Amino acid sequence: MPVTTDTIFDLASLTKPLATTLAVMHLVQKRQISVEDTLGQLLPDFQDGDKARIRLEHLLYHISGLPDYQPYYQRLSKVPMDLRRAALRQFLVAEPPTQPCGEKVLYSDLGFMILAWVVEHVAARRLDHFVVDEIYQPLGLGHLVFNAHNTADLQGPFAATEDCSWRREIIVGRVHDENAFVVGGVEGHAGLFGTAGDVHRLLLELLGTYHGQIHGGLFNQELLHRFFKRLPETDKAMGFDMPLLEGASCGRRFSLNSVGHLGFTGTSFWMDLERSAIVVLLTNRVHPTRENERIKAFRPRLHDTVIRAIEA
Repeated sequence: MPVTTDTIFDLASLTKPLATTLAVMHLVQKRQISVEDTLGQLLPDFQDGDKARIRLEHLLYHISGLPDYQPYYQRLSKVPMDLRRAALRQFLVAEPPTQPCGEKVLYSDLGFMILAWVVEHVAARRLDHFVVDEIYQPLGLGHLVFNAHNTADLQGPFAATEDCSWRREIIVGRVHDENAFVVGGVEGHAGLFGTAGDVHRLLLELLGTYHGQIHGGLFNQELLHRFFKRLPETDKAMGFDMPLLEGASCGRRFSLNSVGHLGFTGTSFWMDLERSAIVVLLTNRVHPTRENERIKAFRPRLHDTVIRAIEA
């Protein structure tokens, strides 16, 4: 199927900044939570465990000490569907940290699963309902969606992802990430689908607010400046990546004051806060297999080319 501006991509880990982080930000702005709140304060299941003192900002910066990934789906696939979300959360409660909290960046899917749990507990709504009602719908973003329960009901030209050896089919319109898939398609680290146009429009809202060009929008400027501030000596802002001097996927020409994120399926965005430049790249690089990693060389070349064109 030819790609058009209407093609809907599995955004993979862009779910982290564009859904889960924005949901946390919205709750912070409404003063329902603070990024200094601990898991022990917010979620009863964590009150007495070794993760009770982990703060939301630790999860957002990926310095919680939690592992990057666990193949929970292998165990969860044997659990009845209506019990899987609860089972996943008990796995998260029991998961031992791999390093001390607050000391070192370790990019973690698990941290964002817990952040989604916080959002759902505080907001008393499922993550997808919350971000659609409070963020996407007010902005008119009708093509940013989760496929809850992995139904075939969602209509639209979906880009195919992997020929999945575990599910034994080519994945089309259902979340590629196995851990998100097995619990019904909605999670804090993956599950969001969208078009390049709607991703761009969402980023324009954030960029305009950051620069004080949008007043009375969904977020306030001070809050965005706080979330877009680099954790010293790392490549992390809260929920977003920032480029380092060498080897960044946004190439060599984006300013260090840029925020972005990558998705496993071949998606990414970078937003240069100094130039007010946005590049959204959506591909299905895992089709037919995740072994194709040529996008690692392509991404920086693309971003360098865009900035050269702007400067010219």
